[in-house]
Amino acid sequence: MLLQVTILVAVILAMVGFSVVLAKVTLTPSPASEDLVTSNLHPGRSLRQYAEDYTFLAACKQGGGNLVLGMPFGVLLPVLVPRRLRMIRMVLLTVLVIVVVELVQGALVAGRAFDIDDVILNTAGALFGYLVLGRRLSHRYHVLAAEPWRETVPVPARRSKPDGPRTGKPTGKQTGKATGKPTGKSTGKPTGRPTGKRTGRAATSWTRVRQDVRARLTRGRDRKS
Repeated sequence: MLLQVTILVAVILAMVGFSVVLAKVTLTPSPASEDLVTSNLHPGRSLRQYAEDYTFLAACKQGGGNLVLGMPFGVLLPVLVPRRLRMIRMVLLTVLVIVVVELVQGALVAGRAFDIDDVILNTAGALFGYLVLGRRLSHRYHVLAAEPWRETVPVPARRSKPDGPRTGKPTGKQTGKATGKPTGKSTGKPTGRPTGKRTGRAATSWTRVRQDVRARLTRGRDRKS
């Protein structure tokens, strides 16, 4: 939670500082260029002018300055916008802000004019900043922001499994119920097959019956004789 708040405060402060720098760079009048600058509504026109009329260092300074000016949008805005579709939201906000700045330049600031190529270069710089740093930073922040919600969501308790599940098949621990097949430890109820002890008792009873029959036959013979 502390790290999340720290990142958010740092991003807000950086956004405020960047806004001040952006306003100073783009909205400062330039009377010396008032007769030279013209509005540009054709994409690529100013870029061709940089390549043809400017020196290499001047072209890099002009084009590279616009790219660098757009990078903070790609780093800071993804943290402030919702996580879903944050890249698209960042691009749309960047284009909106830059278009407003360019319109203010062309309407109110002396020596400044609206240039569509500046919008393109600033947006490209925002995308570059997002891919290099903004994506990782915003992902880390949104993950931290989602953790407190995960902690408050109750987790359903799992039902404990019974020690001896009742199934149609006998198990090694189940001996209380009679089944079609005898087990090694069974059983409380009689089954279809006699056990060893019952077989011995039945044999003894049968021997006694035979002895009684023989004794009766012997007595009958003695009486006849």
